[in-house]
Amino acid sequence: MKMWSGRFRQPLDPQFEKWQRSFPFDQQLLRYELAASRAHAQALAAAGVLSAEERKLILAGLEQIERSSAQPEFFNDAEAEDVHHFVEKQLVALVGEAGKKLHSGRSRNEQIATDLRLFVRESIDDLRAALGEFLDALLARAEESKLAAMPAYTHLQRAEPVLVAHWLLAWFEMFWRDAERLKDCRTRTNVCPLGSGAVAGAPLALDRNLTAAQLAFDRPTANSIDATSDRDFVVEFVGVLSLLGVHLSRWAEELILFATQEYGFIRLPQAYSTGSSAMPQKQNPDSLELIRGKSARLIGCHMTLLTAVKGLPLAYNKDMQETQEPLLDAAATAAGCLQVATGFMRTVAFNYERMQAACASGFMNALAAATYLATRGVPFREAHEVVAHAVQKCLARHCELQDLTLEELREFSPSFGPDIFDQLSVQAVLACHDVPGGTAPERVKQALKEAKERLAALREAYVTHA
Repeated sequence: MKMWSGRFRQPLDPQFEKWQRSFPFDQQLLRYELAASRAHAQALAAAGVLSAEERKLILAGLEQIERSSAQPEFFNDAEAEDVHHFVEKQLVALVGEAGKKLHSGRSRNEQIATDLRLFVRESIDDLRAALGEFLDALLARAEESKLAAMPAYTHLQRAEPVLVAHWLLAWFEMFWRDAERLKDCRTRTNVCPLGSGAVAGAPLALDRNLTAAQLAFDRPTANSIDATSDRDFVVEFVGVLSLLGVHLSRWAEELILFATQEYGFIRLPQAYSTGSSAMPQKQNPDSLELIRGKSARLIGCHMTLLTAVKGLPLAYNKDMQETQEPLLDAAATAAGCLQVATGFMRTVAFNYERMQAACASGFMNALAAATYLATRGVPFREAHEVVAHAVQKCLARHCELQDLTLEELREFSPSFGPDIFDQLSVQAVLACHDVPGGTAPERVKQALKEAKERLAALREAYVTHA
């Protein structure tokens, strides 16, 4: 029997009945449905709707359902319309009439809103933990790279040398922001819709603060209409995941480039690579390419959610059922990408010699040469022009700035002195960027220390939630 069939005298069209069911996918929310049902049973008992014996029976029945859910065949129910209907059917079968009382004072509108908040909250905790592992991998590789240098790029052209650790810390900052965005989203998610009823509030005098506390929510929702129709937390959560996907895609793209023979900065780990069915020599970065590809899936989930809710009047509409699959898919996709990215980051090999050698060419000390002149009273715009002309000479001679003699450099500016060559080495160029956030070794050492402290705080936070 349907939960709503008393009003109807004709059965549903069989094809429509099958098509409109959400149980094939919302069964993933069973744990959260059971948790919310336990809290509601306690509230009903406190309000005098359930006797102590009925409460005990219902809680025992819900516990039995959770134990049975460990068996995949338990979900073989062709009649259950959704996870709410499924639990009610199972409960009544286990405990009889008392099970029919559990739906007193509540609606599926508030149930699904609660289940989704519980799911998003737990997913945030899990993803922050996964991000913590990825961030730890970045810091571990940064620490082991010591003073190794590599080219930094703008417009995919060599720009200036940086420490490998500085490059890895750039990725740390990007993914750290993702962890912080998830934290912010969790705060807005962690309110309890139970007690909102279908739209106007529960028709029974339920203690909503008790229910919220039992489910570790910060407080009840403030408005019953908003509570049953709000999916902002879903849109926001998947929006954060879509940006996380963009960051993972950028990270993957850079490593794909660095793994090519043209760059040769990294060696792909075989555990995260595949071969070619035609070309025996190939080792392909499929793990990175799939991460890059799955970012499109995350963005697609976000766009689906925005489009699904953009035209909905208050309060609940059946369209909202279409927000569940993108949410579930996005959470699983992001978790899988992070797991693979962490494994890759821990095992990839860096070719420090190739990176260091690349720093010695491409005029990446040109800005240092211009800065040298600027510190000797030459206006920077003029110093820039001077060094550019020197670069032109080097291009014609197929050499680097440091290969020119002092006399040749003085053809462009008499301000060049014998100490200019001390300023053109890779180590000197690194050291001159001695500002907070710069790549000077002492600055990077301090940044690494601060990053480790932030990561320790993040880990403590998600251990506390767990």
